[in-house]
Parts: sequence; C-alpha cells; structure tokens
Amino acid sequence: MSTSDWPSSPLDAAQRAFTLLVQPPSHVGFDGRGFAGLPDEILPLDKLRDLLLSPATRVEVRDAVWRELVTRARRDSPAWVVAAVGAAMPGLRRIAGMLAAGWRGDTDDLDAELIVGFVARLKTIDLDVPRICGRLIDAGLRAARKARDADSDAHLIHIEATGPIAPIQPWDHPDLVLARAVAAAVIDADEANLISATRLDNATVAQIADKLGIAASTASAWRTKAERRLAAAIAAGELAFIPLRPRRRRANTSRGASVGRLLGANSTTGVLLGTQQQAFGGKTSDRETAGVGAPGIEAQPA
Repeated sequence: MSTSDWPSSPLDAAQRAFTLLVQPPSHVGFDGRGFAGLPDEILPLDKLRDLLLSPATRVEVRDAVWRELVTRARRDSPAWVVAAVGAAMPGLRRIAGMLAAGWRGDTDDLDAELIVGFVARLKTIDLDVPRICGRLIDAGLRAARKARDADSDAHLIHIEATGPIAPIQPWDHPDLVLARAVAAAVIDADEANLISATRLDNATVAQIADKLGIAASTASAWRTKAERRLAAAIAAGELAFIPLRPRRRRANTSRGASVGRLLGANSTTGVLLGTQQQAFGGKTSDRETAGVGAPGIEAQPA
C-alpha cells in the first residue's frame, strides 16, 4: 500500500491499521478460552469487537477482556495497542462526533488528541476498576477537550456590543448533571433525588429524613457520600457526554421506599432521568420541557 493510499484522518488511519491486523499474514487473534461468555477459540479481533459491543455480553466479561487487552498492550508488541484502539473505535468515533459539533477548526487535530489521550491512559489505568474501556475513552475525551478549549481561548472574539458570551458546549443544568451521574452509575436515582431535593429545591435534610423515617444524621451522611462520588466523577471528566436515553422506570426497593415516592407528587424536585440532553429555550421550564421527573416525582413548571 502506498503512502498516498493511507487515510489522512487519524481515526480512519487507526481503523485501517486495525483492519490490517485481522487480515493475513498478520492475523492477530485473541484467545477466548478461559473467558466465561466468550467462544472457546482463538477469536479474530474484529469478531472480538463485535462480541464486546453485543448487548448479550455481560459487563463483567467486557471488563475481563479489556483487562487482558490493556495488559497485552503494555507487555507485548505495539500491535496490541492498535488492537485496543480498534476495539474501542465505535466509542471513539461517537465521542469524536460530539466533539466536532459546533467546532469550526480542524477536526483531525481533535481526533489525534482523542487517540493520544486514549493510548497514554493505557499505560496507567487501574485494571481493578470497572468500565475500563469507558475510562480509556474518557481519557481521550479529556485530552481532546483540553486541546479544543486551548485553541478556543487563543482566538479573540471581537464584538461591537458588550454582553454575555455563551460558553462552549456542552453546558449543563444541574438536573442534567445528576441525570448523567445516574446513567453512569455514579449515584443511584434515590441519591439523585435526595441531592436535588435538598440542594436545588427548598427541602431541608431534616424534612427529607422525616419523610423517609430515618435520622437526619443518616440522611446527611448518605447525601455526603453520594456528593463525594459525584464530585470525583465530575473532576475526572467521567460524566462528559454521557448519553441520556429514555428508559423504563423501575421501582427501587433497595432501601425499602423510594426517596422520590416519599417526597410526593407535588414536589418540584424533578431530576431529569432518562431524557435526551438538549438546550432549552422559551418560557417553558427545563423540567417541563423534558416531560419527566424522577421516579415518583412529577416534573412541574419552575
């Protein structure tokens, strides 16, 4: 293959390198034997990627495979670095599309930073944590966003009239941050409701604790632990671009009674769970526009 035939896009080039790995004479394969949930055979890397993307593959299996991929990328030949990037390519392309939205610069630069951040994190990521692939992609996202923001800050904006300037997308309503934290399993729906009710609305911890039938100190400790996890996830960039998709509401019986249900239908807490992240405008409130609140809580006009 001549140099002129090689893709100029960083993501396309990474995909081409991955494709070459699964074709003769290289034909790098992954040994699925010993991994519960995988076929008991040597798997071509493209087939392995399809299995990782399949909804039928359990999260535990995905993480086990990714631990092995990261280990080989650190220990073996650079081909396994290419294999790891190729296995994560669908997620990387999705993030690249989100980064490119509204961007007027060269998207190839963002794509390159995305891959560089992903590959750099391969060397340092903790293999004992869950969601290894997601964390690797998050690292790439942070690197690309840092480059994008630095480039944006380098351009002066000249306007004739003074006034506020909209921040670079994405910006978030606090309810959307909580909703993304629930979607990413950083906190659960009850914890999101507790934070929203006591931080965004007018309810006190004592009032919520009384409705839950627990001590105020217990509710306060519960909220504190949830907020620490939330703050850590925000600082690490783990909530960036978490998609919010409509999903069925399930009754949460882990604590006996849902915070949202006990707060009552007239509460204005309304955490935006299961809604698409979007910009809202006009006189309709964010929560009313979303059309849904947390389980047991009606979304009402602000």
